[in-house]
Amino acid sequence: MDATIKKVSIIVSKGSLEGIYPALIMANGARAEGIEVSLFFTFFGLDAVTKKRHEHIKVATVGNPGLHLATIVGSLPGMPGLMTGYLGHKMAKLDIPPIPEFIEMISDSGAGLYGCQASCDLFGISKDDLIEQVQGIITVGEFYAMAAGDRRARPETSAWRPGRRRG
Repeated sequence: MDATIKKVSIIVSKGSLEGIYPALIMANGARAEGIEVSLFFTFFGLDAVTKKRHEHIKVATVGNPGLHLATIVGSLPGMPGLMTGYLGHKMAKLDIPPIPEFIEMISDSGAGLYGCQASCDLFGISKDDLIEQVQGIITVGEFYAMAAGDRRARPETSAWRPGRRRG
């Protein structure tokens, strides 16, 4: 049995710098190894692929235990911008591109980028609101089908539909 990884499916659900970059780094690494990649942007992760927001992603400084800052310090005016600038400078030194450029690179390498239908409906986002690299807005069921290797859309497998109430 061949244990080589052939495909990965990555979910991006956070809209902060530290929530988006890990997914992009993993996707880029997988594509560099020839692994098929699908990225599914849901909830605030949609900010990474929304035209109005994808160039303005910031570090979450309030209540972020990874920063090792007191919450009061993280809430000071200008702190998110300061920390975002600081990390951006450090990442540039490591040759890590800004989010819009990174997403374009990953898309150009053949990765699939998809928006979550339920989240788009929730936030009133349409395909026109998303950057051109997003191939479509799909249901969770369609994403699962893709992860399982089925390239055909299978909306009947979705557990959620706009206007459909669960019992």
